[in-house]
Amino acid sequence: MSEGLNRRDLIARSGLALGIPALPASAAEPTLAQAPPNWDRVRSQWALAWDEVDLSAMLIASNPRPVREAIERHRRQLDARPITYLEANNRRLQNAARAAAGDYFGVPMEQVALCESTTAGIGLLYGGLKLGYGDEVLTTVHDYYVTHEALRLAARRRGATVRKIALHDEAGAASTGEMVRRIVAAVTPRTRAVALTWVHSSTGLKVPIRAVADALAPINAQRSPADRVLLCVDGVHGFGVEDATLPDLGCDFLVASGHKWLFGPRGTGVIVGTAEAWPRVSPTVPSFLAPDAYSAWIGGYEPGETTAARMTPGGFKAFEHVWALADAFAFHKGLGKAHVEARTRELATRLKTGLAAMPHVRLVTPMDPQLSAGIVAFDLAGMSAEAAVAGLRRWRVLGSVAPYATPHVRLTPSIRNTPDDVDFALRAVAALAA
Repeated sequence: MSEGLNRRDLIARSGLALGIPALPASAAEPTLAQAPPNWDRVRSQWALAWDEVDLSAMLIASNPRPVREAIERHRRQLDARPITYLEANNRRLQNAARAAAGDYFGVPMEQVALCESTTAGIGLLYGGLKLGYGDEVLTTVHDYYVTHEALRLAARRRGATVRKIALHDEAGAASTGEMVRRIVAAVTPRTRAVALTWVHSSTGLKVPIRAVADALAPINAQRSPADRVLLCVDGVHGFGVEDATLPDLGCDFLVASGHKWLFGPRGTGVIVGTAEAWPRVSPTVPSFLAPDAYSAWIGGYEPGETTAARMTPGGFKAFEHVWALADAFAFHKGLGKAHVEARTRELATRLKTGLAAMPHVRLVTPMDPQLSAGIVAFDLAGMSAEAAVAGLRRWRVLGSVAPYATPHVRLTPSIRNTPDDVDFALRAVAALAA
């Protein structure tokens, strides 16, 4: 241990020291009128090593107790009765996960496809876009490797083009109006999709998806349904943080993984789309979930327009994780989406305020919570991002480096953290100045 941190201090700050019982997996969702949950009690649901301050929820999640128990329950049954348990439950439990995701996103189950990760979902979505020769997809220079590479591969196969624009000159000074104007100005008659990221993993900037959707509406009103500009969103770092549904956002597709801010099973994800948008893509991997998948094959006929079930890849997978995704949604909704957003915003604002006050720190993420979520990115004077993250880990503070051409340090407080965690991380950052 180092710099005055000891395991007793960290355990004392965790719910594990409080002897708090587990939250029921079926806890009712609080309304806005209800008090927020006891966050120490919520924290006690995790089995994290409390001798570290883990501020890297954006990378890969540790599961809370109800999710761990659901995975183990399914695993025991699969080990004991692999054939009969799978045959009796697979379709039902996958659809239960889809229904839970639909409830979370405010859409019917039929508009939700399951996938293995955001990367897999982005690949399926952009690889399946029905693009013609000369069609164009518009994206930004700020988007992640996965979006850029999936679009490059799709364009190469279809003879389409990909165009990248800058949304801003500097993330910390970005504004809603500027970002929307740049996107709309870049749309051409050949544009068939706009591929954006809700919250950038490089800078923590939150893109105003609703405002973009509203600005694209007049353009789409002048187009045929087949030529409408689809608004496609990598939503992984807003999903599980923001209190929003697909109708709230107004986009056509949103892709996210379950194993980050939702704290769901590893190797799970969703593609959520509108009923009008699903026919604009084609499946890549054969589905086992579509009701008519085998009958169309045996009968030798086309199964018809694309559905979310048909976009859900088939094959054998870690079923216990897929099936436990419903429990992750239940746990999250039991806390209340509005409460989760408020708590994450509270901790992120505390961190940003502390960092902004340090002369050796340049805060990259906007201070305005309307333009940020849970990711807090910053630079330290005279120190590379890699060196800064290594220095923080000597303090047992877990951050990460943004894997972009211009790397930044990232700390991402979440509902499993405390204000004391944030304050300790700020002490560690301050100490790096020396």
